Amino acid sequence: MTAVDPSYSPYDYAVHEDPYPVYARLREEAPLYRNEELGFWALSRHADVAAAFRDHATFSSSNGVSLEPSAWGPHAHRTMSFLALDPPRHTRMRALVSKGFTPRRVKDLHDGILELTRRYLDPLLEKRECDFVADFAGLLPMDVISQMMGVPESDRAEVRRLADVVVHREEGLNDVPPAGMDAALTLVGYYQDMVAERRRAPRQDLTSALLDADLDGDRLTDREVIAFLFLMVVAGNETTTKLLANALYWGARNPAQAAKPFADPARVDDWVEETLRYDTSSQMLARTVTQDVVLHGQRVPEGERMLLLVGSANRDPRVFERPDDYDLDRDTSQLVSFGGGRHFCLGANLARLEARTVLAELTRRVASYEVDTANARRVHSINVRGFASLPVRLEVR
Repeated sequence: MTAVDPSYSPYDYAVHEDPYPVYARLREEAPLYRNEELGFWALSRHADVAAAFRDHATFSSSNGVSLEPSAWGPHAHRTMSFLALDPPRHTRMRALVSKGFTPRRVKDLHDGILELTRRYLDPLLEKRECDFVADFAGLLPMDVISQMMGVPESDRAEVRRLADVVVHREEGLNDVPPAGMDAALTLVGYYQDMVAERRRAPRQDLTSALLDADLDGDRLTDREVIAFLFLMVVAGNETTTKLLANALYWGARNPAQAAKPFADPARVDDWVEETLRYDTSSQMLARTVTQDVVLHGQRVPEGERMLLLVGSANRDPRVFERPDDYDLDRDTSQLVSFGGGRHFCLGANLARLEARTVLAELTRRVASYEVDTANARRVHSINVRGFASLPVRLEVR
């Protein structure tokens, strides 16, 4: 009996439930994989993914980073900002945006993140039971970003709801659903109004800092600022929400590992980093091949779409020993969860700061916790992996 070739589609709900067996087959049997029906190639080994991230000249971001037809093409930067640009346009945009994202500005957010953490955690500790996503992880990252941008508290719940609609995917539909399109337009309109208001009356927030950013007389246009704010909501909010819930879920599935940060708060960093490696929020990013390239003995023609399977690269046994073990003692320095090269994630420090702040406070105030894994529900998204619902019981110290 001949073995069946591995089959991979990021739209497949079964892949959303557990992509790792598929990734393992791709790495061994089809390190350069071709999906004729959906028209993409995919790289799954760590060495190939890391090299492609560094080679932006061959693996371009100019058509965006998502496979979905409505998000792909030369206009992708209108909603995905500098994520869908190559140098030199990417270099200029990133340099300007970075002025609103300095390490000091991010570090200064710690107290605000801690305050929000306590605000959401206090009632959960009283109840001792919650849906960790609906009651905490789905709220806090969006509020951190909204607070940074200057979105008033009264608008945050609606902005958060719209952002959730933008990223949700329906089974059998290989694109953004109509409701997601509508939500995206509404969000863009909201940020348009906010940018116009800050032009008139600047404040001490990220939106004003972006409008004020100046690089030798070069400044961001209103459209560029709006695109960046939209990117922050979709990329910055979703991924951190998933990271927090993933950390709790895998901690519960591996109690001996979870016990380490609860016994020694200094181990919270290891909890964050191993979760980023083991089950990263951003599972794949797309690129456009700008010239014919030969990989694993096959020619990939210019203009083709290439998926970089980040989730697979982080489980490559060539780099990580016993990659399918969740182990807080391992060296995670080679993880590619935040990309690499020129496109290394600008929000990596913020995501790590949020996760460390939240999990440190959790280990300080909670003795132990249980996850109702039978009733945990996953999100359905082609790029992002994590939970839509995670029922948790907390044992207070």
